[in-house]
Amino acid sequence: MAKVLLIEDDIQIQELVRYSLAKEGFTVITASDGEQGLDLVRKEKPDLIILDLTLPVIDGFDVCKLLRAQKDTATIPIIILSARNDVVDKVIGLELGADDYITKPFSPRELSARIKARLREGQRRNELSNEPLKWGVLEIVQESYIATIAAKPLNLTVKEFELLVVFVANPYQVFSREYLIQKVWGYLSNTDSRTLDVHISHLRNKLKALGPVLDAVRGVGYLFARRE
Repeated sequence: MAKVLLIEDDIQIQELVRYSLAKEGFTVITASDGEQGLDLVRKEKPDLIILDLTLPVIDGFDVCKLLRAQKDTATIPIIILSARNDVVDKVIGLELGADDYITKPFSPRELSARIKARLREGQRRNELSNEPLKWGVLEIVQESYIATIAAKPLNLTVKEFELLVVFVANPYQVFSREYLIQKVWGYLSNTDSRTLDVHISHLRNKLKALGPVLDAVRGVGYLFARRE
């Protein structure tokens, strides 16, 4: 079964998560501060990381940023588990590359379900064809998480990359905000649509060399197409 790393300084929460996930067949390892968590990521190579934000030594935001900056950890699923329920904290965490955000107090059953969903999504990514997606001078290699325009790398975040794949694989199709949120972020509610809009804005800026290809459709969502 999958190996889960919990980076959390609250011992009671460590024990609760360890106990509930062990019953589901997961192997759970724990770290009590951000520095120890980063060390364990390198040593243990977990399949998924559960990350608190308020951590000693290195806080959760910086841990997330560091993990996403390294090629060998960039695609490990990260679920933030935090008592901080402010929308700004959620937006920052997701912009830094977290895949999901759960607020405390939490349901162990819901946490388990979200872990399984993230691992299934990771498995589907691993099964992707190595055949690149192309749109003019834009080329996307899904398996390697590489996107280039005229052979120049775009340096996308994981979420920007996943959004781009959805659009380029389905040009001229209008996607609702709700669909894109569910497709890329999974369990995020519609109230977090601001997060999507921020990512779309960043992605649009990085695609400027292609011209105006990413448009908002008023009252619906977004469309990827070459404007005539």
